[in-house]
Amino acid sequence: VQLVESGGGLVQAGGSLRLSCAAYGSTLSINAMGWYRQAPGKQRELVAARTTSGIINYADFVEGRFTFSRDNANYTMYLQMNSLKPEDTAVYYCRVRAPVRWYWGQGTQVTVSS
Repeated sequence: VQLVESGGGLVQAGGSLRLSCAAYGSTLSINAMGWYRQAPGKQRELVAARTTSGIINYADFVEGRFTFSRDNANYTMYLQMNSLKPEDTAVYYCRVRAPVRWYWGQGTQVTVSS
């Protein structure tokens, strides 16, 4: 499975971005997916994840600002991010499991200016 991310960029605080992650290859074997982020000097952390049962879990810091969605027809998942804060600045990664191995996207930089 290959994952190609897009949608990052520079935005002012309070602004919005939508990240995309397109999957290629053995997409039918994907059974779990999620978004993660890594800020400079910090460990990579979970942002949102969709379980095999379809439940989407969000990190506490999301506070209702982000929405995880997917387009099954195009094997693409999205992260809509609203009300962005400077502390959301990080490289954002998508990750999928297919069927037992995890795959990472290349990452996309999100920078939120104050």
